[in-house]
Parts: sequence; C-alpha cells; structure tokens
Amino acid sequence: MILFLFLSAATYAQNPPKPYGALPSKRQLSWHDTEVYGLIHFTPTTFENKEWGFGDADPKTFNPTDFNADQIIQAAKAGGLKGIILVAKHHDGFALWPTKTTRYNISQSPFRGGKGNLVKEVEQAVRKNGLKFGVYCSPWDRNNALYGTDKYLAIYQAQLKELYSNFGALFMSWHDGANGGDGYYGGAREKRSIDNTTYYDWNNTWAITRKMQPMANIFSDIGLDIRWVGNEDGHAAETSWATFTPMAPDGKSVAVPGQANYPQSPEGIRNGKFWMPAECDVPLRKGWFFHANEKPKSPETLFDLYLKSVGRGAGLDLGLAPDTRGQLHADDVASLKTFGDMVKHTFANNLAKNAKLKLSNSRGGKYNAAALLDNNKATYWATTDQVHEATIELNLPASKTFDIISLQEYIQLGQRIEAYTVEIFENGAWKKVYDGTSIGAKRLIQLDAAVTTNKVKINITKSPVCITLSEIGLYKKTA
Repeated sequence: MILFLFLSAATYAQNPPKPYGALPSKRQLSWHDTEVYGLIHFTPTTFENKEWGFGDADPKTFNPTDFNADQIIQAAKAGGLKGIILVAKHHDGFALWPTKTTRYNISQSPFRGGKGNLVKEVEQAVRKNGLKFGVYCSPWDRNNALYGTDKYLAIYQAQLKELYSNFGALFMSWHDGANGGDGYYGGAREKRSIDNTTYYDWNNTWAITRKMQPMANIFSDIGLDIRWVGNEDGHAAETSWATFTPMAPDGKSVAVPGQANYPQSPEGIRNGKFWMPAECDVPLRKGWFFHANEKPKSPETLFDLYLKSVGRGAGLDLGLAPDTRGQLHADDVASLKTFGDMVKHTFANNLAKNAKLKLSNSRGGKYNAAALLDNNKATYWATTDQVHEATIELNLPASKTFDIISLQEYIQLGQRIEAYTVEIFENGAWKKVYDGTSIGAKRLIQLDAAVTTNKVKINITKSPVCITLSEIGLYKKTA
C-alpha cells in the first residue's frame, strides 16, 4: 500500500493534467499577455468632424499641422497599453499609405508633400517604444467605384497583402462588421448592398492573413481568433468564458462577420467549440474620431473598465483619436498617464507573496503550492485527476488590507473552473466576501470595500475535471 501511494504520487508529479475543451493557440496566448491596446482612428473624417466619412472628402482635407507619431505612442505607453492597431483605411476608403490599389490615398494629400506614409510612421514609433503593431483595413469602401461589384474583392485583398508585406510582424488584423450602405462610390452617390455571407470570401481572404502573418490574431465580431464582446462600452459579462461557437441568426449555421449571435458575445459560451476570447473595444472619448467638444474618460472610469475587461479574461481595446494637429489632446494624455499609473502601482505589490499555503489537495512535484505565488504564469498548481473541488488557504505573516483579489488559471490546458467562493477570517470566523463563476486568463475581483485580515480561503466548488491555477494575488487599489 505504501509503495502504491509512492508510485501514484510520483506519477502525478511527472504527468501534467490532460487538456480540457478548446485551447488557445500560440498567437492567442500572446494576445492574452497584451491585455490593453489601442485603436487609432485618423483619416479625413477627423478634419470633417464626423464619425463616419462618406467617401467624398477631398484628399487635401487630410492635412495635420503637426503630426507626431511618437507623441501618440508615448502617451499610449504611459497608459499601460502594450499594442497599437492603426486604422489604415476606414469606411471612407482613404488609405493612409501610398497604396497601388487606389488613388484615394495619402499621396494625394498635402501630408509630407505627398510623399508621406502614415502607416510606416506609426509602425516605427510603435516598435521604437516597445509595443506591438496591428492594422485595420475596412472591407467596406464608400469611395471605391467598384465596391459592390465582383471586381472589388481583389482590390481589398491586395490592400491586405500590402499591409501584411510592408510593416513588419503584426499582432492583430482587425475587422468589423460594417458592410455596405450609402456612399460616394466614385461619384455614383448611391446605396449599395452586398451579401455579407459571401461577398468578401472570408475563408480565402483570411487565408492570406494566416499565410503572410501567422502570428496576427484575426479580430471580428465572430472571431476567428478574438471575438467582439458585443458592445462598445468596454466590458465583458461578470461570467466570462473564452470559448465560443459563432452561430448565424438561424441558430444552425456558422456565422460570418456581421452575423454573430451578439446576445451570447459578452459572456461567451461555456464549452464552446473554439477558444475565442472577447475584445472589449471602447473609445477613450465619446466617439472614435476626435471632436473638440468631447472629453476623455476619467482615469477612474478607465480603471473600472480594466477590471471589467482584462479582469474578466478579455482584452481592453481603447480608441485613440488624434486631433487635427495629428497628436493626442493634452486631456487624453493626462487621463492615460493617470490610468496607467493606477494600474502599475495597484498591482506592483502582491500582498499575498509571503503567505503560507494550505491546500486540500495537490498533484505534487512541480504542480505544487509554490507555483501559486511565484509570479510566473508558466507554472501552476494542479489537483490529482479525480479531485474536482479544492480549498486553498492563505496564511499571511501579518494582517493586510486589500480590495482586489486576482486569480489566474493555466489556460494552456483550457478554462476549467466553473464556481468558487472567497472567504476571509474575521472576528474569529470565516466570512464569505465573493461568490464567483468563471476565472480564465485573469479574474480581478474588486470587493465592495477594503478588508483587513491575515487569512484568506479560496474554495473551488465546481470543475468538470481536475483543477489548475497559476497565480493568486491580493492588492490594494492605489490612486
């Protein structure tokens, strides 16, 4: 019997848990590490003081008085953003690089004397500052005379190929569901409708992305790698699953962009067919383009959105809107800086780091308790195969005051945990302070009020398979 127990323990110490459900790819894991990034809108629409350009603006309209990519990217970096997606072409069809596919591009503007390439300038500033770079090229083109005909797709695909070829490795290729409607269309000034299930030939179009930019996550309202959260408010649902099965409105066929099952997008689908985490996109100001009468969101609001996006296993995509100078307004810079400092200072010190851990079960070996407090997402604690419920008790060297609890699953093996509670030891008894469901890549629990205790207990009460958890943290929000 003793020998059997010894051999069993040795087996568990050597063998990792089996994966569960849909799993993230290498590019998706890299996206999860990015957490917060920005989406820059800056086209003739900025100078028209509109949100959507019609496609008829004179290229000479695009004439920033003092474009400064470094100023924009440095402000983003100070805000804690780790990536930038540039809208290289919005629905108005104006391309911010000297493309061969359309004359409606930056070479026809006064920018840099007609010799400019704004995509290149932003890309260089992004890389110089240590951020990741991505692009968005709108499939809808309200300027192009061929939009709506069978000749336009080759133009759009050629634009993607230029962007994929000339601006280095991309972390995202961003797409949205806007498809057809009224536009300039080379002077026709009419409404054009397309069948969004077939017109863009997404299977073959996205095959170009996979071939030319294999580490670029494809974002659209249905995935393929990253799904839209279903709102532009910057938050996921309280229960948030990274798995999803995009379905068309008929509930039977797989959706295409513009046809997703939006009611399920904020929460995701438990045991969905694909690993397809949510992006929470939200403009820093009210609109995606700069309008002088608007103000940026406060740092407090941004921090709350961070907790409700990144803190729910999703990503936060902040819309950045340069003004007509070609820079971020001083108010935007200040708000980003304070927000970035709040996140940095709040999570700089894990108050649980010196805790002694008491676990109801452990797989042993490298999957033991030490992995939970080593500040390394690549290591994790796991239970034995037959154990689907467990308790983790943290005994702190002294009482600590905190209001945020951080939990992270080892998502390389799937999203496993379905229910848990958190308790603190107060006045000689255990008191429940949180009742949770999903964890995933990261769960940031903001308590209703700060608590002071020297003991914390996490009770994992439901998992379909053995449990994995990579990190535990206790933090005090810092202004």
